[in-house]
Amino acid sequence: MNNNENTNELLDLGSTPIDDDFDPFETETEVLVDTSTTEDTSAQQTQTAEPIKTETKDAQSADLSEKPPVFEYAGATENIDDTSKTFDELRIEKSTDFPELEDGKRVSWTVEYGKITKTVSDPKGMSIGKMKSDIEASKEFTDNLKKAKDKNPSCKIKPRVTAQSKGTLTSYRGVFTNMDDVTATDKVISIIPARDGKVYEIRKTEMGRFITPINGCDMLSEVMAGFFPALPRIPMETVLQIVSFFRHYMRNGSNQEALVNIYWDKKYEQFIIDAPEQIVTPVSVNSKTNDDYANERYIHFMDIHSHNSMRAFFSFVDDNDEKATRLYTVIGNLHEYFPDIKTRISNGGKFLDIDPLGVFELTECLFPMNWTENVSFRKQHGDDDKNLFMRYIGGDDK
Repeated sequence: MNNNENTNELLDLGSTPIDDDFDPFETETEVLVDTSTTEDTSAQQTQTAEPIKTETKDAQSADLSEKPPVFEYAGATENIDDTSKTFDELRIEKSTDFPELEDGKRVSWTVEYGKITKTVSDPKGMSIGKMKSDIEASKEFTDNLKKAKDKNPSCKIKPRVTAQSKGTLTSYRGVFTNMDDVTATDKVISIIPARDGKVYEIRKTEMGRFITPINGCDMLSEVMAGFFPALPRIPMETVLQIVSFFRHYMRNGSNQEALVNIYWDKKYEQFIIDAPEQIVTPVSVNSKTNDDYANERYIHFMDIHSHNSMRAFFSFVDDNDEKATRLYTVIGNLHEYFPDIKTRISNGGKFLDIDPLGVFELTECLFPMNWTENVSFRKQHGDDDKNLFMRYIGGDDK
């Protein structure tokens, strides 16, 4: 058969019998493809695909083992990062937020992992990580995972309490500053400081909102009232100069009060004493702040006024005047060798007395150390000690 005859046969579709496998939509290229080549290629593709499936399965298993279990209770959900703890240790930890978990005898545990649900028979001895890994290694879990649509299930750790309250809580914990935010949130437990100075815990349930005052909460920071200076203490020499200035206005029975302001010079890093313009009486001081220090170079650190021969205290007049946030000191009983001194802070008009030693330097003089050799200690002073002392100095004990 010559080339022309071959061409005619290919073109004469009407005279060629239709094969049972004939596909009218098959392209010419597909019809002319060598069958043996196609079969070889398919075999190669099949051989290549199998290890890919195996690698995906292995990676999936690795992801599950690394995926943290989840604590679920009363609508609260939280990842468990430390899987070495036992179920009972987790109960104790969560009993802070859910007091109904405090009694371990009334709490049972289940683990839901995909289609598998297991009861924890030994909550005190079984760790969460061990329970999870045991389920992952089981044939039951592997077989169920192959059939499941969800190939990445969560391992849910669920406590159950006898006579459990029926409210369904919607989230977990949060700290808020106003009730509008509490109302808008889906948190299970809301902590909020109130205008009355108390801290309240709020829990939302389907029954309603439960609000009670609390004495403490681990979500709030430990805060201690006081003054924690960022500057050095005022030198004792400065204090002695101020005392001498106040005593000057007590001479000849005048007994007047007086005032000084103390500034911190940020440029030279030192305290400056200023005696501003003032009109004084035996019971009052009216002063005008010095404009020379009314710029960013100076920090108005403290006001100090005297109470002449009266004791040191803060009067109602002082309370009305000392609203600026700084330190305030009163020095009284200036007619005595050691005067009285009171110091307080004003935090926007809210006052707190503080120890003067926190802001005034206490200068100590050196003394001979051999003085300490004659000093001994006892837990308490009693009659035996008195008799011993009287014999020591040569007197009688009557």
